[in-house]
Amino acid sequence: MIRIKYAFASVLFLFVALGFAQEKVTKEKEPGHYNQSKFKQLYEEFSTPNTYRSASGAPGPDYYQQQADYVMDILLDDKNAKISGQETITYTNNSPDDLEYLWLQLDQNIRTKDSKAALKNGSNVKESEDTADFVQKYITESFDGGFNIDYIKDASGKALPYTINFTMMRVDLPTPLKSGDKYSFNVKWNYNIPDHTVNRARSGYEYFKEDGNRAYVIAQFFPRMAVYSDVEGWQNHQFWGNGEFALPFGNYEVNITVPADHILDGTGVLQNRKEVYSKEMMSRYEQAKKSYDKPVIIVTQAEAEAAEKGFSNKTKTWKLKAENVRDFGFATSRKFIWDMQAVKLGGKDIMAVSMYPKEGNPLWEEYSTKAVAHTLKSYSSHTFDYPYPKAISVHAKNQGMEYPMICWNYGRPNEDGSYSDRTKYGMISVIIHEVGHNFFPMIVNSDERQWGWMDEGLDTFMQYMAEQEFGEAYPAAIAPNDKYPSRRGDPTKIVPYMSGDQSTISPIMSNPENVFQLGANAYGKPATALNILRETVMGREVFDHAFKTYSRRWMFKHPTPEDFFRTMEDASAVDLDWYWRGWFYTTDYVDMGVKNIKKFQVAKKPVTGDLMSKVFLVSSDSESYDPALDGVNPSETSKTLKEFMMDNMTEAERAAVKEPKYFYEVTYNSPGGLPMPLIVEYTYADGSVKNITYPPEIWRKNSKEVSMVLSSTSELTGINIDPKMETADIDTTNNSWPKKEQESEFDKMKEEIKGK
Repeated sequence: MIRIKYAFASVLFLFVALGFAQEKVTKEKEPGHYNQSKFKQLYEEFSTPNTYRSASGAPGPDYYQQQADYVMDILLDDKNAKISGQETITYTNNSPDDLEYLWLQLDQNIRTKDSKAALKNGSNVKESEDTADFVQKYITESFDGGFNIDYIKDASGKALPYTINFTMMRVDLPTPLKSGDKYSFNVKWNYNIPDHTVNRARSGYEYFKEDGNRAYVIAQFFPRMAVYSDVEGWQNHQFWGNGEFALPFGNYEVNITVPADHILDGTGVLQNRKEVYSKEMMSRYEQAKKSYDKPVIIVTQAEAEAAEKGFSNKTKTWKLKAENVRDFGFATSRKFIWDMQAVKLGGKDIMAVSMYPKEGNPLWEEYSTKAVAHTLKSYSSHTFDYPYPKAISVHAKNQGMEYPMICWNYGRPNEDGSYSDRTKYGMISVIIHEVGHNFFPMIVNSDERQWGWMDEGLDTFMQYMAEQEFGEAYPAAIAPNDKYPSRRGDPTKIVPYMSGDQSTISPIMSNPENVFQLGANAYGKPATALNILRETVMGREVFDHAFKTYSRRWMFKHPTPEDFFRTMEDASAVDLDWYWRGWFYTTDYVDMGVKNIKKFQVAKKPVTGDLMSKVFLVSSDSESYDPALDGVNPSETSKTLKEFMMDNMTEAERAAVKEPKYFYEVTYNSPGGLPMPLIVEYTYADGSVKNITYPPEIWRKNSKEVSMVLSSTSELTGINIDPKMETADIDTTNNSWPKKEQESEFDKMKEEIKGK
């Protein structure tokens, strides 16, 4: 009977258990996942270090780069706006590989009549269109500006087979070019020079119908060797317009024949100055070499205006020689005013030069060379002493383009000579930017075709620092502003982009052809990221040392993004993988806020159990909370704490103690997903303010929210995240406690209208 009872009981228990099991909701076990931490190292993204590129970010012991030397004779036909040339290229194969063929870039082929570049983007019919744009789009015949290759021959005059594929040209060699060997060949070519004011060409001429003259800014004008490297072999990504240039270093000897009444300057050192200068120009040039505080006018405005009226049928040849440059450019016109000033850098004299037509004055005479000289000083102080003999700023309508030692820049006053602050600052900024490109990428020679941010972003960051230093050096030039009004670099300036539609935002680590907003992606965001890194994450001293190390390691070499990232960490002892990942590899954005705050006090009696050896804290929403104890010393409330202090502290130690009377648990969240230092300003009832910068590592275990404990002798009255707006936080409405009501942009507009 007993057995039956036990059996029944067992069965009953089983049924009950089964019943409970059926009613219980079984949670499905979550699947495993990859490491999703925002602080995951970049080993998966980075290439394995090797003997060519070391793990430190420095060139490895077997690092190599090719060399391309050019000897060129160039003829500019001013009447027909045509340029032709003969060039001898000597290519040195420093790679460990034998090369069966050579690749050259034909950038002007983007302007052939059948160029696919014009078809790369979709388009829609506009209901209204500027008349000039309408005529160009629908009525005018397409401009034929591609290269015409007359021949390619070896040193003995024998024709070499070649194949043109859009903007690239392959030259097939009779025998492979062995490692360590050189090969020379000749190319003859010509093309029609475009009007850069019509089709936004990077190089070309501007026609002045008032006097019938042209001002030429000429670059990308000759077939140029492509880069062959340890990273990707031949760089043969086509030129579509946005991604720029990857070029090897070499030496240039260039003879340029132009009308005799033109003046000309370009990359390199002028070899026949006495032949092409007048005696007055030579005298002024000698003065300029000793003038360190202001420019000396080499060709005056009056002389340029007189030259405009004559169109010489004679020619003059200007001979330029440049060493260790990656490209060559020049500017020429009879309209140019010309000034120069010496700049002392590293014990050497560098010439800061400007060329501009009268249409650029008075703005250009006042500010161009001043901006050039300042840029050379500023950039050199943050990287390395400028190694070239000169830097030239050339006035060109709607331009902003750079080449070794020379660049073209916009900034044209009104016809009456007046100009707005926008025009003035725009001109100064573009000159700083384009002259600054001498450092990145003309010397620190990154692959612009693949990584636009490595030249544009680094340069825009440097530009921001140079602009701010310009304002400090020339306060009268920026008055009534107390600082230079930089367009990019300040964290607040990138907020509209980073808070925009994610479908039109790309990571910084994207090819320039594949981004939606090139200016923000390649210029603004990386510049801001580096500025925040310098000012907020690393600190100026640590950042500046690391940045200088990168710049000097890779002078006259070809760095990759990894070389930059690795060097910055190697030279600083700061793990920045989280920063590179967030800012450069993702489209995450900064948004940190105050989610919740709890107030606590020390309780008089135990809250749980009989654990008399502990100090108990209760939150303000607890039944045990006593408002009467606010502001009371914990030792007066907690017997346990008082006894501990009596037993373990001397009377003097107890007297010196400032007991916290208020305790808080503050929960911060990060809706944006981009981890950043949490900069918090705490204000208290006694009027005191305390600033704490929590390291970005607070987000390492939970990237969405984190809680911090705060204790104080005075009651907490306010919390403000990122009070100086250092982090590019896209939403400041959640940055404060108590929450501040912020006026909408619409309300601000209404108030402004009322005020008027």
